[in-house]
Order: sequence, then structure tokens, then C-alpha cells
Amino acid sequence: MTATLLYLLSRPRFGFFEPKRAKILEMLPLAAAMCLNVILQNFSLAYSSIPFYQICRVLLTPTVAALNFFLYQKTLPRTAVLALLPICAGVGMATYFNARAREGDDGQTTSLPGVVFAFGGVLSSAVYTVWVGVYHAKFGMNSMQLLSNQAPIGSALLLYIIPWTDSFPVFQEVPLNGWMLVLLSGLCACVINISQFYIINEAGAVSSTVVGHVKTVSIVTLGWVVGGNTAADGSVVGFLLAIVGIITYTTIMLKHKPVKGGLETKFGDTEPSTALSKLTS
Repeated sequence: MTATLLYLLSRPRFGFFEPKRAKILEMLPLAAAMCLNVILQNFSLAYSSIPFYQICRVLLTPTVAALNFFLYQKTLPRTAVLALLPICAGVGMATYFNARAREGDDGQTTSLPGVVFAFGGVLSSAVYTVWVGVYHAKFGMNSMQLLSNQAPIGSALLLYIIPWTDSFPVFQEVPLNGWMLVLLSGLCACVINISQFYIINEAGAVSSTVVGHVKTVSIVTLGWVVGGNTAADGSVVGFLLAIVGIITYTTIMLKHKPVKGGLETKFGDTEPSTALSKLTS
């Protein structure tokens, strides 16, 4: 759906952006990383508990920061790195205690495959997040141009994998409201994909994971306010920690003049094209 929407937006009648094409083989690593990101996260949820899954996702921020540092020599201000600590700890506490409070007697337990899938999902997500920023700089594309190149290839790869990992429903038995929810879910996915590419391009890979933590904290908070969920003591403490860390991190990063390609780029001197060859070779 993302590929279809971007194709329509690129047509002269709408003119939201001018399409710019790249070779399929050049986009294949980015599309493959996206597919692994989706597949491993779903497998992780199937074979591990929600608290364990949420805690592992918190590791995405330090993993992205580590990849940026070791592969691309991109660094953050030391005070920003310190601000990431309460964010990760707070989000981990909030999601863990919130999920534990909602678990029933039949709650999913974590198995060894679940652990492997969870950590594999974190690594693939980190690589994908970092590569989005690298591809932006290497090909000189804006977010919509890059996503319009990656989305069709990723969809084709997933269409090949789905028959081996899932089963199709009986389409005649799916009610109309079910199809409407599928359509709404697809539209939301389009917005998420486009916004992720914009955030990584304008603010950097690590900052995009901080935005993801804001989303997680918001979901937990909405569950307390709207859904009537009980706020465990640990969740409240985690929520406050995360909010303090997010405000601190944002304030620190805004003090640094942004440059083309993301805030983190100004602290490193490695060319993206060279850095990409390190990871794809």
C-alpha cells in the first residue's frame, strides 16, 4: 500500500515529489533489512512474552548508537548519551510493569527461539534504521523518493516469504468491517513508514529511536487514561524517568546546529558511501 500511495503522489497530477529511480540491486540490502525487521519482530512476539519483547526493543537505541559509532564514526554529545540512559530505563520499566499487570493466567512464556528472534529483531531493526540515513545521503534522495524505491522491493520479498510462514484466510468469510480495518491499518503503516524516513533524514537514526520511545510511553499512558488500565508503581516511575530523559535529550540536541543528513552526522567525518560499503561488503 505504501508503494501504491507514493506512486500516485509522484504522478504529475498530484506532484508531491519528483520520482528518482535507483537500481534494484542497490536497494535490495535496504529492502531485505526491512523484511527481516518485520519477520523477526513477529516471530519474537509469537515465541516470547510481551514484557520480554518490550524490554528487548529498548535495546534498539544503544544498538543504533553503537552501529553509528563503530561503522560510521558518528557520535553524539556526551550529555545526550547520558540522557539516553533514563529514557531506555524508564521505557523498559513502564512497558514491563504495564504488560505484567495485564497478563492473564495463560500469558505467553519466553522460549529459547523467542530470545533468538528478539535479539535478531533488535539487530535487524538497528541496521535498517541506520541504513535509511546512509541511503538518504548516498543516493541524494528525499524521504519519499527513497521509500518509493524500497517499498515495492520489500513488498515483493514479503510476498515470497508469507506462504512459507503464514496461512491465508478464507476471503469470503472476512466481514466488511474486517476489510475496513485492514485498509485503515495499511494507511497507518504508510504514515508510519513515511514519517520514519523523514525523522531519520532530518534528525538522525538515534533520534528516531527516541521518537519510538515517545510512542511507547504514549501508548502506556493512553491505556491508563482511556483504557482504564491500572497504573502499577513501577510503570509510573518508569514513565517519569522516560519523560525526564526525553525532554533532556531533546533540549541537548536542539542546542546543536542540525546539518544535512541528520543531527548525528555533524559529529562524524566518514562519508556515507564509504560507510555503506563496510557493512554490505
